[in-house]
Amino acid sequence: MKILVLDNVDSSAIEILKKNNFDVDVKNNLSNQDLENIISNYDVLIVRSQTKVTKSVIEKGKNLKIIARAGVGLDNIDVNSAKEKNIKVINSPSGNTISAAEHTLGLILAISRNIAFADKSMKEGKWERNKFVGYELNNKTLGIIGFGKIGSHLAKICKVIGMNILAYDPYIKNLEDEKMKLVSFDDVIQNSDYITLHLPLTEETKNLINIEIFRKMKKSAILINCSRGGIVNEDDLYIALKENIIKGAALDVFENEPLKDSKLIELGNKILLTPHLGASTYEAQINVAIDVANQIVELSKEYYV
Repeated sequence: MKILVLDNVDSSAIEILKKNNFDVDVKNNLSNQDLENIISNYDVLIVRSQTKVTKSVIEKGKNLKIIARAGVGLDNIDVNSAKEKNIKVINSPSGNTISAAEHTLGLILAISRNIAFADKSMKEGKWERNKFVGYELNNKTLGIIGFGKIGSHLAKICKVIGMNILAYDPYIKNLEDEKMKLVSFDDVIQNSDYITLHLPLTEETKNLINIEIFRKMKKSAILINCSRGGIVNEDDLYIALKENIIKGAALDVFENEPLKDSKLIELGNKILLTPHLGASTYEAQINVAIDVANQIVELSKEYYV
């Protein structure tokens, strides 16, 4: 099998594949047009989140058998087109669980205690203690929308530091921990001090958090999104923060990445922005790379017995 690896997938995947006698090409920073021009030469395509595996790419991949996403989610892959061509699509749903949960907690802490803003002020030679008075997390209510691996791991951490947990997930019927409450979507929205999203981007979740939803939140609410851009309507978020409908927000993901010419950057201390760092730990990159590489090794046996 000939394998094309894009998006700076960790070298641990390449080592595993080469040890199993696969022919591996690594081509980082490849444009979609260049990808379309060469994809017919490959049996397997491995990407992270940067490359968009479109219908056009899939149609031109006449030899494609497997498309692998080294990470959680498949929103940058046209799964339906792949299915029509009998191409297997795989990902690594567990490899960056801890990384994403910890980054979410980091954003919660950072915006609650004004850490990034205070750091910037200090580096400008200022000493503004009174300006950056923050909030404790103890006894605050954390609402988690999407209680899968990442959301549930975050809940365990935040429970330990004294937060009350409300969770909404239509696919979960009950929670093992009696100290965490499974409630309706509206209950999470209306009763949480912090609301964090851990959902895939689908037709159902696109613009799920919009101006109508913001108006149902507490005025003191803070929204965190480390899942997928497009779930939060960014224009509506701008209005919600500008008009003090909610208190603050912290975003790691955006509808269009990299973020450019966004009104969100005008909001100062009301919003904290990071460039899609949820899975950006050395450990997570290694974990997802090893995971998809091992899956490819196993799946290849179906084609070469």
